[in-house]
Amino acid sequence: MGIIKVENIRVFAYHGCLKEEAKIGSDYRVDLKVKANLQPSAKSDQLKDTVDYVFLNRIIKEEMNQPSHLLETVCRRILDRIFKEVDLVSKATVRVSKLNPPIGGDVQQVTVKMKDKRKKANTD
Repeated sequence: MGIIKVENIRVFAYHGCLKEEAKIGSDYRVDLKVKANLQPSAKSDQLKDTVDYVFLNRIIKEEMNQPSHLLETVCRRILDRIFKEVDLVSKATVRVSKLNPPIGGDVQQVTVKMKDKRKKANTD
């Protein structure tokens, strides 16, 4: 097994429960960690044998581009897409941070972190 991290992905998006957040948007940071068997790609030196982090980045940008009230919803969508579209990933952790959130105070960021693992196929 091995780990691939795609860290500090900066995105401007429109998430939040306040009407103002949906209109003016905010800066976000996304961090992703996936676990996969990287031994085949280490031997073959072929992109087809590994987890393409360019594709992971695209998933994150596409899901961040869909407005949601809650960061939890965005995290879940990112995880769902990864497990649906990237067969090699066995576990994933995603963190979505809203930078300078409008919560009345000097707060650098709020972060939601979610983890999941691939569900085993039903062999009935």
